[in-house]
Amino acid sequence: MVSLMQTVQSLCEQFKVPGLHFEAGQGGLTKAVVATPVASGEIYLHGAHVTSWQPAGHEPVLWMSRSSLFQPGKPIRGGVPICFPWFGPNASDPSAPAHGFARTAMWEVAEARPTAEGGISMTLQTRIDPFAVRFTVEFGSVLRMTLATELATGVSTSHRFEDALHTYFSVSDVRNISITGLEQSRYIDKLDGAAEKPATGVAIEFIGETDRVYFDSDSECHLHDPGRKRTIAISTSGSQSTVVWNPWIAKSARMPDFGDHEWPEMVCIETANVGVNAVELAPKSIHSTTVVIRVQ
Repeated sequence: MVSLMQTVQSLCEQFKVPGLHFEAGQGGLTKAVVATPVASGEIYLHGAHVTSWQPAGHEPVLWMSRSSLFQPGKPIRGGVPICFPWFGPNASDPSAPAHGFARTAMWEVAEARPTAEGGISMTLQTRIDPFAVRFTVEFGSVLRMTLATELATGVSTSHRFEDALHTYFSVSDVRNISITGLEQSRYIDKLDGAAEKPATGVAIEFIGETDRVYFDSDSECHLHDPGRKRTIAISTSGSQSTVVWNPWIAKSARMPDFGDHEWPEMVCIETANVGVNAVELAPKSIHSTTVVIRVQ
C-alpha cells in the first residue's frame, strides 16, 4: 500500500510548478498548497475540495468550519464542496449520500500549470458512473472554478444530473450583509415546504435561517459586506440556478461538523443547476459549470 508521504512526494515530483506543493493536510488527507505573489489557496484531493483562496492584499474569501471533519467518506464543511450528480437528497434512493458522491470521492491531479498573471491552475478528475468529471481551479487575483462533465466512454444514452459549486463565503456578520443580483428571479423556499415564490424585487438580507433555490438566475451577484469594507462579485456561465443558504442558530446546533456559534461568519452563494434547471447530457457532449469570484 502506498503511504501518504509517498503519495505527497510523488505528486511533488510529477507537478513541479513554482508556487505549488503538496503536503499532508488535516486528517492525513493530501492537499495542494498554492502560494504565489498574486494569491494563496488550498485544494484537497478528497472531494477536489477548495478550502482556501486569498488574493493578495485581501482577507481570506472562503469560510471553513472549525468543527469540520477531515475523514475518508465524510464531506468537508466549508470552502467549496462539489455537489454532483444530484443536489440534496437523492429522489429515488433515500439511503444515498446527500449531494451525491463527488464531495467524498478521491480525485486525481490531471494537470497543474502557472497562469499568465502569475497564479496557478489545477485540474483534478474522477469518474462517477456514468460520468467523467474534470474540475479546474485557477488560483489568482480572481478564483475561477469550472466543473466539466461528459459521459464516460461507451455510454450511448443521455443522462440527467444536477451540480453545485457550494461556495461558503466568509463574512463579518451575516445579519449585516446583503446580496444583490437575484431581485428578478423566482425561487423555491425550502423552509416553506419548497413553495415557489415570485421575485422579490429587493436585495437579500438575513433575519433568520435561509434556504432558497433561485431559478433561471444567470446574472452576476454581489455580496456586500460593509463590516469587511468589501464587495464580492460572483459571475457564472453554464449555471441556471443559484442557492443561498445560512443555517442560523437551531440548524447549526444540529450539525455535528458545524460549530454552534459559527453561523454569523458565513453565507453560501452556490453556482448550480438543480431542480427544473438540471442538465440533460447527451453522448459526446460536455457541460461546463463555471464561477468567477472577484473581490472589489
